[in-house]
Amino acid sequence: MKLKIALLAGDGIGPEVIDQAVKVSDAVAKKFGHEITWRPALTGAAAIDAVGEPYPDETHEICVTSDAVLFGAIGHPKYDNDPSAKVRPEQGLLKMRKKLGLFANVRPTFTFPSLLDKSPLKRERIEGTDLVFLRELTGGIYFGEKGRRDDGETAFDNCVYTREEVKRLARKGFELAMTRSKKLCCVDKANVLETSRLWRETVQSMEKDYPEVTVSYEFVDAVAMRLVQWPNSYDVLITENLFGDILTDEASVISGSMGLMPSASIGSEIGLFEPIHGSYPQATGKNIANPMATVLSAAMMFENFGLMNEGKAIRDVVEKALSEGVVTEDLADGGKSFGTKEVGDWLAKNI
Repeated sequence: MKLKIALLAGDGIGPEVIDQAVKVSDAVAKKFGHEITWRPALTGAAAIDAVGEPYPDETHEICVTSDAVLFGAIGHPKYDNDPSAKVRPEQGLLKMRKKLGLFANVRPTFTFPSLLDKSPLKRERIEGTDLVFLRELTGGIYFGEKGRRDDGETAFDNCVYTREEVKRLARKGFELAMTRSKKLCCVDKANVLETSRLWRETVQSMEKDYPEVTVSYEFVDAVAMRLVQWPNSYDVLITENLFGDILTDEASVISGSMGLMPSASIGSEIGLFEPIHGSYPQATGKNIANPMATVLSAAMMFENFGLMNEGKAIRDVVEKALSEGVVTEDLADGGKSFGTKEVGDWLAKNI
């Protein structure tokens, strides 16, 4: 297979972890006889510094003419610490999701046998956890009308959803549930919010189309609690943008490190694959960032192309590295640790 992959390294540790994912992907491509053409492009603070725009038209053109996008991270302290900044890196991320039609964020949470005791939760709580969140990504409060009134003393952010936006996300959830344990949880706040009532009634209307799937409906605050009590009671969860943003970060620590969890953002045509962590500017250039989440995001990318053996090869070599202690300092517990580049080299060599 010949693949054209847009490569958006972004800011902070983004370029460092992306480099390792490229090494591993190239090793997999060589092993299985594929050819990858990497197409670098600017985004985030790096793009603002270069052209004044966090998601330039040139970057969008590269993305839409590629088979997939491999993405690092965006964000920079000079924007985080300036609430009045008119142009921000995160605006580029939202614009990219909207223009590429990436309406579903797929966030798996799973545990590694060798790291069960590194989780902040007890082993008996998390053992066997293997769940997936599908978060709606292009609607809700992040994209609703926002502004100030009363001379700036009052602020507002409107949360708006259409039935069709809910349906297309829920459809992905039902389809994914059919490939797993046929359990689906719709997460909402239907006792308070009108948008949540739309979510609930829409998903309820779709149950007849998937009679094999058992559907539950839970309030977001209850799910937040149960995620740290009994995470392995969940399988596939669907939810709106803001709730999903918060819950998926909560779920990510179950594995023991945010540096381990991959994600995908998918639409009708193209997919974007990225680690769930941010740009971690404090670690930039120090060769200490954990590249595993980005490498596992590349595994999700291969699997999205139907290349399941290639994805498995990456997952297996990551598990081998973890079990043999080839890890960055965030997982070393004060013992021997390896640099970002060294972990990438080891993974590529062992493919």
